[in-house]
Amino acid sequence: MMTERYTLHEDPRSGNCYKIKLTAALLGIRLETRQYDIMAGETRTPEFLANVNRNGRIPVLQIEEGEQTRFLPESNAACWYLASVSALIPEGKFAQADMLRWMFFEQYNHEPNVATLRFWLRFVGEGNLSEQQKQMLPAKRAAGIDALNVMEEHLKSARWMAGGAVTLADIALFPYTHVAEEGGFGLDDYPAIKDWIGQMQSLPGFIPMD
Repeated sequence: MMTERYTLHEDPRSGNCYKIKLTAALLGIRLETRQYDIMAGETRTPEFLANVNRNGRIPVLQIEEGEQTRFLPESNAACWYLASVSALIPEGKFAQADMLRWMFFEQYNHEPNVATLRFWLRFVGEGNLSEQQKQMLPAKRAAGIDALNVMEEHLKSARWMAGGAVTLADIALFPYTHVAEEGGFGLDDYPAIKDWIGQMQSLPGFIPMD
């Protein structure tokens, strides 16, 4: 049986890239990386668009097996691929669907607000935002607070996001949640989330975000 080799095309500042590295680390999977600076447009070059991802985005998981090379964009899809047939995907039809529910929540409710504000405020700088972006700040902040409140209420009565143990749901939500203060969200307002962050950081094999 051939052994797969993995290369992650990433910007280490990205939480979406980190979630794939964290998945691999928790599973003991070796993962090489190739780094790009998204601020410099390095994922928009003709070479990247032609050979890695025509959508011009990272992360992308490169999978090599024998003479075959494939590229898998989208962070949660890459996490699923690495974690298939592992304890990070719970047993049972409902538990698996519930895990996916939180992964969809991360991409549709959490990441577009919590992660976007982190990017704008830490890396772009509020003074460098366009007028349109500045007008969006209050709505992004309110939606981010709503997403964190949903997590907080869930974690008040549950140790993990789905399935009674750590799963891809936790891995998907952890990266941008634990650095939410960089986007102006005060984590002291969310004690259950802070406890959950500590649990994640105590997992065997855990690696910090770059």
